[in-house]
Amino acid sequence: MNDNFNLVSEEVLSDNWYTLRKFTFDYQNANGTWERQSREAYDRGNGATILLYNKEKQTVILTRQFRLPTYTNGNTTGMLIEACAGLLDKDNAEDCIRRETEEETGYKIRSVKKIFEAYMSPGSVTEILYFFVAEYSQEMKTGNGGGCETEQENIEVMEISFPEALKMMDSGEIKDAKTMLLLQHAQINGLLGA
Repeated sequence: MNDNFNLVSEEVLSDNWYTLRKFTFDYQNANGTWERQSREAYDRGNGATILLYNKEKQTVILTRQFRLPTYTNGNTTGMLIEACAGLLDKDNAEDCIRRETEEETGYKIRSVKKIFEAYMSPGSVTEILYFFVAEYSQEMKTGNGGGCETEQENIEVMEISFPEALKMMDSGEIKDAKTMLLLQHAQINGLLGA
């Protein structure tokens, strides 16, 4: 527990898609004075993401789909290129990412490696995202992917050369943070040659 923090009140502002809460709390500053603050936090649960890569072909599997928040904030088409990802729901992170990979990309992966976990937007969102990598091959393809129809997902699966993916990141065509972190991890750790 943090001795510099005292929760005063918690109020649910929205419980529609996920939960938005307003917290009022007292926080003791470094100089010893207490200050009352109010913040909102969006709880959508935790998630997992994965970079599928093929060493022999020097390719990665990414997805493209419409993301409303990006559309409302300057992305003129709303389409975003991303690594496969999903919410944990009641699964552990590894089970979640295996399920999401098959649903979104059509690949049934054999082994996954957790590389790290991170808070992606800690100023307003509670989510921890678990990051994975896994090798894929054509023999692992079990379907077309595209997402789960009952969740209104409409996902395009993209197989892209690794050098092209890095160029897309540099040019701003890929601007999803989780995807950029995974591509940079692959580059730094030599999973694929650039």
